[in-house]
Amino acid sequence: MSCEVKLKINDKEQKLLLNKVARQADSAVWWQEGNTVMLAALTYNPEEMVEEDFVPLAVQYVERAYAVGKIPAGFVKREQKPGDFETLTARIVDRSLRPLFPKDYGYNTILTIMALSADEESDLQVAAMNAAAACMYLSSLPFAKMVHGVRITRVDGEIIVNPTLSELERGDFNLFVTGTKDELLMIEYASQGQEEIEIIPVDDVLLDGAPVENTIVKYKTNEITEDELIEILKIAQEHIKKGAEIYENALKDFVKEKINYEERKEVDLTPYIKLIKEKYIDELREIIKHLSKSERDYLLKQFARKIAKALGEEENFEIILKAVKEVKREIVRGMILYEGIRADGRKLDEIRPITIETNLLPRAHGSCLFTRGQTQALAVATRGGDMDAQVYSHLTDKEEKLEKFMLHYNFPAFAVGEAERLGPPSRRELGHGYLAKKAIEPLIDPEFDETVRVVSEILESNGSSSMATVCAASLALKAAKVPLLKLAAGIAMGMVSEGEKYAILTDIMGLEDHDGDMDFKVAGTFDGITAMQMDIKLGGIKLEILKEALYQAREARAFILEKMENAASKIKYNEDVLPKVLSFKVEPDKIIDIIGTAGKTVKEIIAKFGISIDLDRETGKVKIFGKDEEKMQEAKDYILNVVCKDDTPKIPEFEPGTILEGVIKRKVPFGMFVEIAPDVEGLLHISKMNGKSLDDFEEGQKIKVKVLSQSGFKIELALVED
Repeated sequence: MSCEVKLKINDKEQKLLLNKVARQADSAVWWQEGNTVMLAALTYNPEEMVEEDFVPLAVQYVERAYAVGKIPAGFVKREQKPGDFETLTARIVDRSLRPLFPKDYGYNTILTIMALSADEESDLQVAAMNAAAACMYLSSLPFAKMVHGVRITRVDGEIIVNPTLSELERGDFNLFVTGTKDELLMIEYASQGQEEIEIIPVDDVLLDGAPVENTIVKYKTNEITEDELIEILKIAQEHIKKGAEIYENALKDFVKEKINYEERKEVDLTPYIKLIKEKYIDELREIIKHLSKSERDYLLKQFARKIAKALGEEENFEIILKAVKEVKREIVRGMILYEGIRADGRKLDEIRPITIETNLLPRAHGSCLFTRGQTQALAVATRGGDMDAQVYSHLTDKEEKLEKFMLHYNFPAFAVGEAERLGPPSRRELGHGYLAKKAIEPLIDPEFDETVRVVSEILESNGSSSMATVCAASLALKAAKVPLLKLAAGIAMGMVSEGEKYAILTDIMGLEDHDGDMDFKVAGTFDGITAMQMDIKLGGIKLEILKEALYQAREARAFILEKMENAASKIKYNEDVLPKVLSFKVEPDKIIDIIGTAGKTVKEIIAKFGISIDLDRETGKVKIFGKDEEKMQEAKDYILNVVCKDDTPKIPEFEPGTILEGVIKRKVPFGMFVEIAPDVEGLLHISKMNGKSLDDFEEGQKIKVKVLSQSGFKIELALVED
C-alpha cells in the first residue's frame, strides 16, 4: 500500500511517496521538493554472486528533457548518453554510498536516479543524493545507513546551507559534503572567483549638483584557509547529522525487512599467510620496493605463481595471490605506522623528486611536462576565440552557455604498463579533469576573454595523476601566455590508521592509495585552497586529524609551488605559433553592419585579411585573431570604416560602370580580390566572371574589371573581357 511521508529540512518542505511507483524494485522513492521530482530505485540480483574482489555497485543518474518542458535538441529527438553533469552526479552518489557496502557483499546492485521534474533554482545534485540515500535506507540491504548530503556556500560573508543556484553562483565557494549522522563520507570543495564592486566618491567634483562617484571593480580569487575550511565542515557536519536524523525518524517505520545476504565464499588464508611469513617474507619485502615504482601488480602474481608451483598447488593460484596481498598490506601499513618509513624509503611527509619542462611541443601554444616520481603529466594549452568555446546547457538552464575554459584529462592504459586500447573518457577521467579544472579556474584573469582548452595526457602513473595535472596545466597556461593571477599546485594525501594510532602521508603512490584508509587531494596557491576532494574508506574521520592533514598538505603545496615558480620564470614562449588578438569596441547596433546580409561582409573581411573574427552583439566588442599584426590592423581599419561613416578613411570614389585595370591580389573560394587603386581592393565574385573558373587566373595577374557598385571600401566588380 502506498504512503506519503512529509518532512521539513532547512525550512523546505519535502514529500516522499513510497510503494506508489516502481514497485518491482527492491525499494523506490518518489522524492519531491517544490516542483523538483526525483525517482530513485534500487535493485540487486541475489541469484548470481560476483566473485571478483570489488563492490558490484553501479549508480546511474539520468535527466529527462521533459522535466523542464523541453524536447531534446539535435537531430535525434531522444536522450542520448549521459552528459558530464549526469556522470559527475552519479560519481558523487556512488562515492557517498559505496563505503557502506561490506567487502564480502557480492550481489550485482544497481541504483538508478531519474530527474523527472526540475525547478530552475533547484540543486539537482543534492536532490539526487538525498533521494538515492533514502532509497537505499529503505531497501532490504542489512548494512544500509541513512546518508545525507548538503551544499554550502558563502555570500557577502553569510554561510548558506543548500543555497539556490542563483545564491551558489554568487558564492565565494562551492562545498558539497555527505555523511551519516556519525561521520563524514565525502567532501568536494571548489573556490569561485568573484568580482567585487567598490564605489568611491570623488572629492570636490560635482556633476549636475551631485557628487561624482568612481566605480572600481576588484576580482577576488577566493582561496580558503585550512582553518576556515574546518570551521565550515563543522557546520556541514551539524546539518548532515540533523538531516540524517530527520529522514531516519520519518522513514524508520517503512524500512523493508532485511535480508541475510550470502557472503562471498572466503577460503581460509591462514596456512598460506603463515607460510609466506616464515619462508618468503624477505623476498616479498623486496617485491614491495619494486611495487612502489608502479601501480601494476604483475610482480605479486609472479611471486604467487612461484609459491603455488613450489607447493604443487597451481590450481589454488588465486587463493595464494590473496594471501600474498594480505601479507603485503600488513607489511606496508606496519612500516608506515611503526617504523615511520614508506615502501619506497621516503619519510611520511616527503615528496618524490620533481622535474618540470615547458614548451616541449614547438607547434603547441603552451605545454608542460610535469614529473613527480613515477607520475607524469603532459599538459597542452590551446587558445582560441568564442567560436571555439564549448556550448552546453544544464537541465535547469534557460539558455545555452559557453564554457570558455576547458580541461580534459586522459589516462591511457600504457601509463600503468597495461595493454588496452584507447577508448572514450571514463567516469574517473571526467572526475579527475573536473577537479583539476576547478582548482585553476578562479585563478584566470577575468579580463582575459579568450577560449582556452587544456589537455592533460597522463604518460605515467603511480598515484596522484590528477594533482600532477593541476601543476602541469598551470604551467602550460603560463607557457601559452594565458594570464594566471597565481599558479596552482596539487598534492594527494593519505592516511593509515589502527585504533588510535594513525599516520598522515604526503604525495601518496598507488600502493599506499590501495592499502590506506583514506585519500584526499588538495590544490591551491600560496594563499590557500582552491579545490579539494576527499573519500573516506574507514568510515569517518575526526576533523582534528583532517586539519593536521590539511596543514601537512599546505607545506607540500608550498614546496611544489616554489619549483613551479622557478620553472615559470624560465619559460621560452612559442612566439611564432601563439595567436595574436586585437580587441576594440563599436556601438552594439553596428555589429549587424559588420556581419552584413547573410554574413556577406564578415566573410569578405575574413577572406581579404586572412584573419578570424569574434563579434559580441551585446557589448559591441570585436576581437580579431590572426598571425600577421599588419593584416590585423588593416582589418580593424576596414571594420571601423564600415561602421564609422563620419570617420571614413579617404578612398577614391568610382562611378558605377567605370572600367579599370587591376591586379589579382588573392583568390578565395567565392571569388577574387582585385586591387584597382593603391591599397584599394574590390571583390570580383565568382558569379561575375563570365563563366570562367578560379583556375583560369593566377595571383598577380592583371585583368580588366568594371565597377558595379561601391559603399566605402566595399566595391563590387565584374570581369571585362578584351
